[in-house]
Amino acid sequence: MYWNGGWAWMAFMPLVWIVLIGLVVWAVIHLVHGHSSGGTGVGTREAQRRESPQEILDRRFASGEIDADAYSEAKKRLAERPPGAA
Repeated sequence: MYWNGGWAWMAFMPLVWIVLIGLVVWAVIHLVHGHSSGGTGVGTREAQRRESPQEILDRRFASGEIDADAYSEAKKRLAERPPGAA
């Protein structure tokens, strides 16, 4: 009546512990990463706010992507647009 399957448990239990420890590490990483974004991560109000066309134009001019002539022309076109037009 004695079941001689002790070796099976000895082989199976380390796998259970590895999976359990892996789940704990995964949960800690997700919790820490989600809370340490410093206000710049996805889900914050600032990240959800879209840049206005004028802000995009200003940023591109400031970074040197466009020159002064292109900036002036684009700014003039933005001023001619009706408010709220995409």
